[in-house]
Amino acid sequence: MAEWLARWLTNHPGAASTVVGYTDHVERYLEPLLGDLLVAEVSVGHVERMLATIAHDHEQKGRPVTTATLHRIRATLRAALNAALRAGLIEENPASLVVLPSARRPRAVVWTAGRVEQWRRTGERPSVAVWTVAQTAQFLNGIRSHRLYAAYHLIALRGLRRGEAAGLRWCEVDLDAGTAVICQQVQRRNGRLTACAPKTPHSNRVIALDRTTVTALQAHRSRQRAEQEAFGEGYRDSGYVFTNLNGEPVSPGWLTHQFQRLIAEQDMPPIRLHDLRHGAATLALAAGVELKVVQEMLGHSSIVLTADTYTSVLPQVAHTAAEKTAALLMHAAGIVPGTTRRRGKGPTRRKRYAPRNGQARLPRKRTSRTSRPTRARPRARPAPQPPAW
Repeated sequence: MAEWLARWLTNHPGAASTVVGYTDHVERYLEPLLGDLLVAEVSVGHVERMLATIAHDHEQKGRPVTTATLHRIRATLRAALNAALRAGLIEENPASLVVLPSARRPRAVVWTAGRVEQWRRTGERPSVAVWTVAQTAQFLNGIRSHRLYAAYHLIALRGLRRGEAAGLRWCEVDLDAGTAVICQQVQRRNGRLTACAPKTPHSNRVIALDRTTVTALQAHRSRQRAEQEAFGEGYRDSGYVFTNLNGEPVSPGWLTHQFQRLIAEQDMPPIRLHDLRHGAATLALAAGVELKVVQEMLGHSSIVLTADTYTSVLPQVAHTAAEKTAALLMHAAGIVPGTTRRRGKGPTRRKRYAPRNGQARLPRKRTSRTSRPTRARPRARPAPQPPAW
């Protein structure tokens, strides 16, 4: 198994980020627990005992493993054994026969005032969380002087993955047209930064840049040129948008490290860097952007994935939707929203006089009191005349 797993990782055609995750599972779990077995000897019992051992070891260390993590580890083993099945080394895949408790995808929740108070008092925090509009604005305003401000601004507003932000080059950014082409990402593989294709084919996309983002990138480019002059001859003009002080492209891990440090400095509720991507989708929906447009912005292959994963609802959006729903129902019931009072009938129209003697009534000309001409009172009262109909 150890030899097969190494060969499988070497020849795997998947994205670099996928191979990195597979490699981590192989080195930490699969090779130590299954590496001495022959590929054809691996049974359902072996896989079940491996998963039970992983859960026990994590429990002993005080870091319980989640059901979702066990599912991912089994998925790595299943993929490796599927390759062995195609190669004719085994006749069935035992990892596919192992039953695990269902794992629900975590839904992003919003850092409301109540959750923030609970976190400050007890340290309790959700696994996936997003900031409100005000919290996102507060964070970006607080880090405006940081040299990587434009990177976090771009992720927060346009929903880039951290590898996509690290892999963005100036030749792919058109500040005059307000567009950026996402066609590669940077990942750390075997200890080295490697430029590779985005996560999925649909991740290749063109994103629109708003004026504030264009301004942030223009300021970042000016700062980068000043850093190049200050560094001197050893500076490497790599062409990347976000770089270290020596011009080398910044790593995704460094973006995460700096992000967590900035959150602590700004005393913000904790989120992951990837949660800024969640928040970008949520903010776009709060601004009235259609779900299909959000899907294209994030580079998802399916609109179902966008709706299921990245669309946590901000409080004001949910409140507006609730009010609209209640108003619709109250209108149908004839009740004024927010009260128990029924709607009054509309103003009644004045009845028209019926014509006399079969003659149609002439419309009476309306004149205001102020515009009505004044007439001198006659000395003698005239005889009454019949009305003109």
